[in-house]
Amino acid sequence: MGAFERYLSLWVALAIAAGVGLGLVAPAAFELVSRLEWARVNLVVAALIWLMIYPMMLKVDPSCLKDVGRRPRGLALTLAVNWLIKPFTMAGLGVLFFEHVFAGLVPAEDAQQYIAGMILLGVAPCTAMVFVWSELTRGDANYTLVQVSVNDLIMVFAFAPLAGLLLGVTSIEVPWATLIASVVIFVVVPLLAGLATQRALSRERLAALGRRMKPTSMIGLLLTVVLLFGLQAETIVAQPLRVGLIAAPLILQSYGIFGIAYGLARALRLPFEVAAPAAMIGTSNFFELAVAVAISLFGLESGAALATVVGVLIEVPVMLSLVAFANRTKGWFPAAAAAA
Repeated sequence: MGAFERYLSLWVALAIAAGVGLGLVAPAAFELVSRLEWARVNLVVAALIWLMIYPMMLKVDPSCLKDVGRRPRGLALTLAVNWLIKPFTMAGLGVLFFEHVFAGLVPAEDAQQYIAGMILLGVAPCTAMVFVWSELTRGDANYTLVQVSVNDLIMVFAFAPLAGLLLGVTSIEVPWATLIASVVIFVVVPLLAGLATQRALSRERLAALGRRMKPTSMIGLLLTVVLLFGLQAETIVAQPLRVGLIAAPLILQSYGIFGIAYGLARALRLPFEVAAPAAMIGTSNFFELAVAVAISLFGLESGAALATVVGVLIEVPVMLSLVAFANRTKGWFPAAAAAA
């Protein structure tokens, strides 16, 4: 175990503190970074995520993708959790907390906005960062790619109707540019880069490159934490109570969904290399899409937009804690050969 894994909580805490501090000291610099977007996807964040995803894409073997169909249970688990459970538990927790537990702490109109933002997060399963979580748990690269790709395909058809149903909105305009750009940026481009590298290098040199890239990808992860918290530093300081109130049900949702998916994966006797990424996909969120829709529906300064931003802030620390938990409980699952 390397220094990063051993002192995981410390590095993340320092990165969060650095992000908030730098965001307050140099807000203009972060404002400049926030403008570097294409189809509402921040290009600096994209570059850092590429840095993290690329080592996993070096492990993708296209010839093995056909074998995924022989192990359908992991894919079925991911789809059931993402589309039949997660959106409804997110909506339920939003109502529970902001209409009952936190009633009186925030105006009723704001409470409804926060619920709406949570719902938008709940109907947008992860596209990009799940590759990072899979890599950190040494997940099956081929299976993770298929899980993400199938979820993206379903999201094209299911996002708007499901969000509209839960929000009570008759029509939602999906920001297709953001959806398509995210898939291209976070899946297609790094996959093609990984496959091109595999063609160019021998097996030995490829393995050596993967080892050299590991610390680089960890640096990219910490820089992503710094950047995300730096971009929202003023919001965190200006509205700490609101941020904390929104974070509470989102954190509960994250751990709850992971617990459901991970428990089902164990009951199904999935191999750890499939079980861990399957649980991570439903727990993590496609925050670029959720933020874009919240802004288009309710406005930049709306409570719904704030809720989706808080989802961004809690994601990395929560997911890293789940990565650490998953790695400690790997023995709960059978070996890949035994589970096949």
